[in-house]
Amino acid sequence: MSHLPPHMQRRGFLKLGIASAVVLAVGGGALALMKPGLVNGKLSPSARAVMAKIGQAMLVGTLPAEPAALQAATQALLARTDTFFSGLPVHVLAELDQLISLLISAPGRRFLVGLSTSWEDATTAEIGAALQAMRASGTELRIQSYQGLHDIVCAPYFSGEESWAVLGYPGPRAV
Repeated sequence: MSHLPPHMQRRGFLKLGIASAVVLAVGGGALALMKPGLVNGKLSPSARAVMAKIGQAMLVGTLPAEPAALQAATQALLARTDTFFSGLPVHVLAELDQLISLLISAPGRRFLVGLSTSWEDATTAEIGAALQAMRASGTELRIQSYQGLHDIVCAPYFSGEESWAVLGYPGPRAV
């Protein structure tokens, strides 16, 4: 039995991977080669910038508001995301690479997320609204992509001690 949620298991990611591959082929498959989402199983610099924006939008209200504290929390999230990736099977990483590579590209950002503004220029509210539109979309690819992004952000974030207070979790008990 897999430790991954159902939508992150092999079949779900295979569907996502196949659909992403089709979109990449139609939209210019070289995008994935020019700007990879993952390098050696970790977020590429371009992917770090995109996932930072996505993480801040998904975790609005749980992250600190003060800019320096927000930056520190975001960097901690990205570090834990790389650690999270290190525990995933190679085939899942390949499919995540396709998804993240697609998000980095302008056509992918527009098509998959529905965000016309660049990641750099988009506000947290704009990104949050686009992500919610993905989640509520009638398109399976957009819904699966949202679910994958949700897991990529939330599993690493809520595994960090600094997020436990938000949950009201006091931490593990000494045995």
